[in-house]
Amino acid sequence: MRQKEMYKFYIRRMGRNFMTFLKWGIFSVIAGGTVGLVSTFFAYCLERVTDCREQNPWLLFLLPLGGLAIVFLYGFFHNNKDRGTNMVLSTIHAETELPFKMAPLIFVSTLVTHLLGGSAGREGAALQLGGSIGNQLGRWFRVDDMDKRIVVMCGMSAAFSAVFGTPIAASIFAMEVVSVGVMYYAALVPCVFSSLIAWKVAGIFGLGKSGFQIAGHVAFHFVPSIKVIGLALCCAGLAVLFCMVLHGLGDLLYGKFKNPYVRIVVASLAIIGLTCLLRTSDYMGTGMPVIVRAIQGDARPEAFLLKMLFTALALEAGFKGGEIVPSFFIGATFGCVFGHVLGISPSMCAAVGMVSVFCGVTNCPITSMLIAFELFGYREVPYFLIAISVSYLMSGYYGLYHDQTIVYSKYKTEYINRKARD
Repeated sequence: MRQKEMYKFYIRRMGRNFMTFLKWGIFSVIAGGTVGLVSTFFAYCLERVTDCREQNPWLLFLLPLGGLAIVFLYGFFHNNKDRGTNMVLSTIHAETELPFKMAPLIFVSTLVTHLLGGSAGREGAALQLGGSIGNQLGRWFRVDDMDKRIVVMCGMSAAFSAVFGTPIAASIFAMEVVSVGVMYYAALVPCVFSSLIAWKVAGIFGLGKSGFQIAGHVAFHFVPSIKVIGLALCCAGLAVLFCMVLHGLGDLLYGKFKNPYVRIVVASLAIIGLTCLLRTSDYMGTGMPVIVRAIQGDARPEAFLLKMLFTALALEAGFKGGEIVPSFFIGATFGCVFGHVLGISPSMCAAVGMVSVFCGVTNCPITSMLIAFELFGYREVPYFLIAISVSYLMSGYYGLYHDQTIVYSKYKTEYINRKARD
């Protein structure tokens, strides 16, 4: 009799599990397909406006007008206190509500920023876009607050996957970035499924394919490992510096120029002046051509510092985009220079630097490892593992996102539950 009751219990439990799987399977298809289509269109538009800017360098001089338009749009839609990706994380923490109007606003304003030469990434904008769409899908289907957070993470994973072409890393990133030390494993199936679906959607339209070839394999030995540890220590410092420059310059601009219109015009003029002085377009937009050159072994020694400055000026003044690709730029260019100085493959060091700085600014070591594997393959795995682990430890509690929660200490098995430091 007892055995019969046990069988009934297991059958009921399996039935409930299957219904949960079915529910998230349906949501994954909807979220992955919808966000995948929107994000693919977003990535396509970014490519087109970038091509337009490169063919028409004079567009840079319209940057102040573009900035004024962005400030006006956000003011018109009563979204003056937009906090970017922080708002997405805050929604998952159930601290704020993510408005659907954020999706078209970030879409248009990011395109304007890239068209006119603002230094910004694309993944941060994609995360906001995907999170906003995911949150709206949760409203339409009237899911409860707990499930709505998972739907938001679905949207983040789908957008990251479609725009950057790393579906494995995208699946984990949304679960890892919210709370450091705790993974939202309840979102594993929906995030994996929506990420893969969005990646496939992007692939159908010829997007979503990323990858680099490291020139010159470095066998795993003691001396190169010591050099990579040195690189990782430097990258952790760069990650902290990048966060401090971003938020510090933002505080300075907000303190000196209370009016958002004045603030964005002043920053625009500074960007135009610096670009004319340097006589290069390397620091406009995402800077992907510079990243490619760095991984091929060619980078200017001052590039990583200038990218920090240009990105901080653009994003903290009110232009829209993301901080992730700029962090790739900083890590890749610094790593390349480091490799030349210490006599170890500049190409490999650029790749290691790229994921190390990313890890330092996002506090996401697992995602960083997966990005390394998806973008660069597995030949340099020992060096990636060493550098990412060192960068994660040494970057402390700094981070790009104010609303990221550090749940467990990086240094002890201790519950601390604090916000990331800026």
